[in-house]
Amino acid sequence: MTRPLLVLRPEPGAAATAAAARALGFAVIVAPLFTVVPLAWTLPSERPQAVLMTSANAARHGGTALAGLTGLPLYAVGEATAAAARDAGFSRIVVGAEGVDAIVARARQDGVAHLLHLAGRDHRSAGESGVILERRIVYASDAVTSLPGDARAALPDAIALLHSPRAAALFATLVDPSEISIAAISAATRDAAGDGWRAAIVADRPTDASLLAAAAKLCDHGE
Repeated sequence: MTRPLLVLRPEPGAAATAAAARALGFAVIVAPLFTVVPLAWTLPSERPQAVLMTSANAARHGGTALAGLTGLPLYAVGEATAAAARDAGFSRIVVGAEGVDAIVARARQDGVAHLLHLAGRDHRSAGESGVILERRIVYASDAVTSLPGDARAALPDAIALLHSPRAAALFATLVDPSEISIAAISAATRDAAGDGWRAAIVADRPTDASLLAAAAKLCDHGE
């Protein structure tokens, strides 16, 4: 792959994505748009029936309080979130790939009436679901104000990997879209990026493998 590939997600996910991309022959530049930091939080006074995680960062940065919840069922959006939850001690995990509304609906179908969402400060809320959705903010993702020099130098003809709507919206403010192609992990992420890109493609599934396959199509088509 001759076109530079920008990996913009935070660590540790950025390193995993970069390794997978290099294995496929991409020339990779890692330039995370956010730095993830843990926040202090407390368990709810009433024990929930299950836990919801929509990002792996909730498990990675949830801290010692997670130990009070690991015996509960956990509903996770995406395999990466599920894997991080297993590493944090959760074992009864239901994985969904279609977003927060779908996984909350699955919890309701399973008879869950009280769900604890461990979330980031900037999160997407679920719609009306018929479930009591209690939330604790356990981490924050602080945005950068500019790209590092090596990423800026690579912008002409680059392909940027966009892993979230928030990242897409931020990236669009930092660059000239007409120079750059984007590969988005979901339709919502693509929409958040706005218009004017040299080319844009959406992954078939919200996984790194599918996202990299989409980026490879942009290279193959010369877009």
